Amino acid sequence: MSSTPAEDPLLRLTPLESSWGMPLGPQPGVEPLPLLPRTTARGPSPLRTAVEAVVLPALQRNPCVVSFSGGRDSSTVLAVATSVARREGLPDPVPYSHRFPAVVDSHEDDWQELVVRHLGLEEWQRPTWTDELDVLGPHARTVLLRDGVLSPFNGHLHEPVFAAARGGSVLTGIGGDELFSQVARYPVVRVAARRAPLRWRSLPNLAFSAAAPRSWRARRGGRHLDLDHDWLRPDTARELRRANALDAAAQPLRWDVAAAAWTWPGRVLQLPRRAKQRMAQAHDVVVEHPFAAAPVLAAAAATWGWSGPRGRSGELLEHFGDLLPRELLTRETKAGFNGAFWAGPAAEFARGWTGGGVDADLVDPQALHAQWSSPAPDLHTLTLLQQAWLAAHPTG
Repeated sequence: MSSTPAEDPLLRLTPLESSWGMPLGPQPGVEPLPLLPRTTARGPSPLRTAVEAVVLPALQRNPCVVSFSGGRDSSTVLAVATSVARREGLPDPVPYSHRFPAVVDSHEDDWQELVVRHLGLEEWQRPTWTDELDVLGPHARTVLLRDGVLSPFNGHLHEPVFAAARGGSVLTGIGGDELFSQVARYPVVRVAARRAPLRWRSLPNLAFSAAAPRSWRARRGGRHLDLDHDWLRPDTARELRRANALDAAAQPLRWDVAAAAWTWPGRVLQLPRRAKQRMAQAHDVVVEHPFAAAPVLAAAAATWGWSGPRGRSGELLEHFGDLLPRELLTRETKAGFNGAFWAGPAAEFARGWTGGGVDADLVDPQALHAQWSSPAPDLHTLTLLQQAWLAAHPTG
């Protein structure tokens, strides 16, 4: 039997995390992944093989719906799923794309149509929304009342996707940012991998990033973190800066070790995974995120080793380039959906909000109200808005 929201602390942001809407640090109980032997031999891509293996069980649970925005990650997942389905004699996956006519930044019609046409898919669900997917719209309210406040604040975007896949499965492109991110935090790795030039004047910084104790790197990094959000109490901002700096300083120098022991156990990855599973259960749906799956991260670590990926476009072309048009895999643009989150219901609730439902020791309710009175409030405050709404609508 699944637990109620209050009984599952590993599903919730802490009060400090809620103050800016982002998880921090490692998830309790999640062990690092074992490091596999480095793969250098020519042959089928171990990364591609791992993605295919993760996708196959979802395809065997019909209908298999793919949350498809038209971006590179979701397009690649859709393409791999289509390829595996046809190889195994299974039904094609069904792409599902949100459409927001009033949100110009979200318009990906040309890219989406390019992918669906290239893959030869016949079925494609494309619902059109106005304010239904607002952060306090009907789908968000359903999730809040059923599951509580989840991370991230926009997770309710998948509620209608899960409903469309009832009894089946859903695949997403979540995790691509983490999987394909180069090691940018440590310049010494970029220099050693010959992805950045060696400049003599930068040698002290290189040495510092490689050899300094974690506490020193945290203190230095914390001074440069921009967390002076106006709704945070000064003590809250200081504690967030410290916690972020410590978490960043804990990232290993090697990309493969970081992927296995820092990215995989991190709450940034694990909390949304757990939240999506919670939502999917209500629809008898199995949800998988191939780029955030343990076997795929382990295969990536074995493939890319200490230096990590060379960049998203290059790695997508190498491992999945036969599945999609080159112009799609090398595109640099990305859709934005922020306008869909503040489309009416949230602003209406905020206008009548009197300060309840948030921790006034951590945040300033007046500053929050000022944020929510603006046409485009800071997205870091929207978890607090959902908390305030749920506090005003107790479930009993």
